[in-house]
Amino acid sequence: MNDISKRIANELNINVKSAASAVELIDQGNTIPFISRYRKEATGGLNDEVLRNLGERLEYLRKLDARKQEVVRLIGEQGKMTDALQSKISAAQSVTEVDDLYRPYRPKRRTKATIAKQMGLSALADMIWQQKSSDSEIAKAAVSFISAENGVDSIEDAIGGAKDIVAEMISDDAALRKKLRQLISEKGELISKTLTKQSSVYDTYYDFSAPISKLVPHRVLALNRGEKEKILSVKLEMELRAAQASIIKSLYRGRIPGEYLTQAVTDAYKRLIFPSIEREIRKTLTEQADEQATKVFSENLRNLLLAPPVKGKTVMALDPGFRTGNKVAVVDDTGKVLGTGVVYMTLGIHDMTKANDKLKSLIDKHKVDIIAIGNGTASKETESAVAALLKQIDRKVVYMIVNEAGASIYSASKLGTEEFPNFDVALRSAVSIARRLQDPLAELVKIDPKAIGVGQYQHDVNQKHLADTLDGVVEFCVNDVGVDLNTASPSLLKHVSGISTAVANSIVSLRESGGSFSDRKQLKKVPKLGGKAFEQCAGFLRIADGKNILDNTAIHPESYGAVEKLVQLEGYKKTDEQALAQIRSKLDMLDIEQTAKELDIGEMTLADIFTELKKPGRDPREAFAQPVFRSDVMHMEDLKEGMVLTGTVRNVIDFGAFVDIGVHQDGLVHISQLADKFVKHPMDVVKTGDVVKVKVLSIDLQKKRIALSMKNIDKGRNL
Repeated sequence: MNDISKRIANELNINVKSAASAVELIDQGNTIPFISRYRKEATGGLNDEVLRNLGERLEYLRKLDARKQEVVRLIGEQGKMTDALQSKISAAQSVTEVDDLYRPYRPKRRTKATIAKQMGLSALADMIWQQKSSDSEIAKAAVSFISAENGVDSIEDAIGGAKDIVAEMISDDAALRKKLRQLISEKGELISKTLTKQSSVYDTYYDFSAPISKLVPHRVLALNRGEKEKILSVKLEMELRAAQASIIKSLYRGRIPGEYLTQAVTDAYKRLIFPSIEREIRKTLTEQADEQATKVFSENLRNLLLAPPVKGKTVMALDPGFRTGNKVAVVDDTGKVLGTGVVYMTLGIHDMTKANDKLKSLIDKHKVDIIAIGNGTASKETESAVAALLKQIDRKVVYMIVNEAGASIYSASKLGTEEFPNFDVALRSAVSIARRLQDPLAELVKIDPKAIGVGQYQHDVNQKHLADTLDGVVEFCVNDVGVDLNTASPSLLKHVSGISTAVANSIVSLRESGGSFSDRKQLKKVPKLGGKAFEQCAGFLRIADGKNILDNTAIHPESYGAVEKLVQLEGYKKTDEQALAQIRSKLDMLDIEQTAKELDIGEMTLADIFTELKKPGRDPREAFAQPVFRSDVMHMEDLKEGMVLTGTVRNVIDFGAFVDIGVHQDGLVHISQLADKFVKHPMDVVKTGDVVKVKVLSIDLQKKRIALSMKNIDKGRNL
């Protein structure tokens, strides 16, 4: 096992052999979804999240090794490498530590210290550094360094230059910088002051201070944003005496230094060390906050994408508007557009009558089951109109407010134009709203995840890291659910393990020209889809009514032989629905260990096969709570303190969760109101898409704020 595998195993608390196998599989070009699902025996069953963390650490540690090699080379070229220094570099645990060790050898720009050295003051600096002479003796010695030729005109010039050299020597001490970095992180404070007299969303931070060690991530991001917008001044503060004492104790084991050395220490700390460490610590705080915000965003996105589909329902979508009217799209249970139009539901009784007549006609003609209303401008007025309309029709129709974040981006995109070339932008948005209710995953993959509207401070974090993480979430969700090979769009297919955008387009082109796929093996005919790509993608692609019943499961073709052998062991000649129906009832009675040996297959792989045989074509999203549909409207003015309502969690952030209770203004359940016990993070209690009961604590109509609680729900008045 190499050192990187051992270190990763230790950091992630996993088996070293599992880590080494995962590293090898990644290096061989296997995707994370494929390794997680089909190489469990090799990795000991490492899940997708652990494997992605492993991949990130692998990349970082290899960059660290590359930096170590570069620094060793650079110092070696100077002829200054020693065994002790090389050992320190080899033992360094971060790029920062490596750079600290390289600092004394790094080519420097023209500094006070380099100027002083050119003036011939190194020997005088050494006297101050060694502390074997008193300050008066050093002052006497300084006379001999006065030289008009070197630019040293006085004793003060000589001592000042010598102190500059000492200050840089102190600053270049790697062990000292590490110790000070830790001290400031533990004892320092982050301070913010206002740069304006006007009220703003940053009022909380106009006179704010908090220990660095206790800063929560969302506050760091808020402070960063306020500073960027020039509303706040933000800086680190640390008691000078504590820092001075730490430096002297480290360098001189607590001996009382002379005045010259004390001045050099103060200068080194204030001019060279603290500004540098302040930047480092703030960068670290930001990176940690970025990581937390990205984690929150990714978890919200995962839960949003895995929201259960609404199957077998015809949906009418309304994209609300005032002047431009409500754009209407009706789609059948497969997402096919049946009809479109525009109605004016908010401009007066005449238009309302015409709108109702048209909507009733569409509902009757297409047997509409659900109305999806976008939550944008005029959504509240549209909901009121829809609620009134539903009371006038005999057919049972319900409605739901759908988050339309990103729909306009999709509708104006190249993809939207290609999908609906004859529709205007607004009608494409309506279709997107309908489809995201029917199948959130299939529709939302068409939109940049950052535009979907979940998370916190997503525009303030490292955008590349956020994009990479969210792409990983989309990849996980798509492969976890599986994709119908004969109906999936290129947007969905390109997220399948092993399939690129070009291959996704080739699959759709072959499907359109040659008809539906009837066998997974036909994927090998797709241009640019080679053997490796087939291995990676085949298990995640489903064929509902194909030649082989196993093609509609997550069982990989490489395991078909094992299934066929199982069928034969149970006394059946071929793998068909009749044989599998009989075998299903026996699966729970089979001994996994013994059966795995008989089939020459891993136990974890066999357990997954059993799961698929019990429910072929299963959709894991069906296990989650179904969305809340409504038939009547509520307004914020209808709310009373103490009411208990059913709502849907729309967003989870560090300090709580926002819940849609059907009044067009999400209420906040603060982290302190999520449970009757201490909650470390809201995600420990709720997730996006959860259907929950909440009690109204307070309503602020002016600020449009609703405070909710999930504590002591049984003591409220249910609605």
